Amino acid sequence: MQQPRDFSLHGAVDLGARQAAAQRSQQAAARAGGSAGPQGGNVFDVTDATFNTEVVERSRSVPVIMDLWAEWCGPCKQLGPILEKLAAEANGAWLLAKVDVDANPRLSAALQVQSIPMVVAVIGGQVVHGFLGALPEAQVRQWLDQVMQAAAQLGLQGGGQPGADAGEAGEDAGEQGPAGDPAMLAAQQAMERGDMDAAAAAFRQILDASPGDPAGTMGLAQVELIKRVTSLDRAKARRAAAEAPSDVEAQIQVADLDVAEGNPETGFDRLLGVIRRTTGEERDRARKHLISLFDVLPPRDPRVTKARGTLSSLLF
Repeated sequence: MQQPRDFSLHGAVDLGARQAAAQRSQQAAARAGGSAGPQGGNVFDVTDATFNTEVVERSRSVPVIMDLWAEWCGPCKQLGPILEKLAAEANGAWLLAKVDVDANPRLSAALQVQSIPMVVAVIGGQVVHGFLGALPEAQVRQWLDQVMQAAAQLGLQGGGQPGADAGEAGEDAGEQGPAGDPAMLAAQQAMERGDMDAAAAAFRQILDASPGDPAGTMGLAQVELIKRVTSLDRAKARRAAAEAPSDVEAQIQVADLDVAEGNPETGFDRLLGVIRRTTGEERDRARKHLISLFDVLPPRDPRVTKARGTLSSLLF
C-alpha cells in the first residue's frame, strides 16, 4: 500500500489540450444523441466526453476529487465506498468524480494511469497528484484536508450543489433581495445615498445570517472597494505605482482603481504580476488582495475564471 505523498501542485497536468479534445468528443457525442450527463449530487460518473464540463469547469469553483477505478479491481471496491462516504459528509465542499478506466481509455491515458485505484484532485483547472492504492479512511481524510488547504490558497470556498451557477445565484439573490430581505433593501438604499458604512453594515448582516450569500459577498466587496478608492488621489497613486513596480501597496492601490473604473482584467493582471515577481509575505499579501477583488464580480464572470486559473499556475 502506497503512503500519501506530500501534497503539491508541482507537476500538475496542463489541461488545455485535454479540454479541447474533450470538447470535440462532447460535440460528437451530442450529434450522435449519446452525450452522457451527470448523475447529480456530490458523486457522479465522468467519461472521456464529459470530463471538461463535469470536472475541469466545476473545479474552478469547488475542488473535484477523481476516483479512477475498474470493475475487476478489488482494492477499488475497498476505497470507493470510503470516498463516497466522505463526499456525502463534505456536502458539496468538494465533489467526487468516478472514472471507469476501462470505459474511458483516452482520459486514462491523459492522466497517465499505471495502476488503480488512483485518486487525484482537480483544483482551479489543474490536476494534482494524489495517491495510489486503497488507503485507510484516516489517511484519506488527511489527504483531503491538504486538498482543501490548497483550494483555500486559490480562494475556492466550495459548497453548494454541483451544476448550480454561482453567478446566476448572485444575480437572483440581488433581484429578490429588496422584496424579501430588509437588510438587502437597507444596503441598497444606503449605497444610493452614499452612506458606505451603513451599506457595509447591512451587507455584513446578510452574511451573518447566511454565510457565503453571493449577493451579500459581492455587495460587501463592492462597498469596501468604493471606500478604499474614494480616499485615493488617483493621479498620484498611478504615478507612484509606475515609479515603483516593486512597491506592493502602490500596486494594490492602482489595482483597486482599475477594478473600480471598470477595468478588472487590468487590475487582476497587475496583481498577478506582483505575485509573479515577489515571495513570502509580499506575495501572500498580493494574493489575498487579488482574491478579495474577485468577490467584486460574479463568481462565474469569465474574467475571474481566467485570473483564478493564472493564479493557480503561479502558486503551484
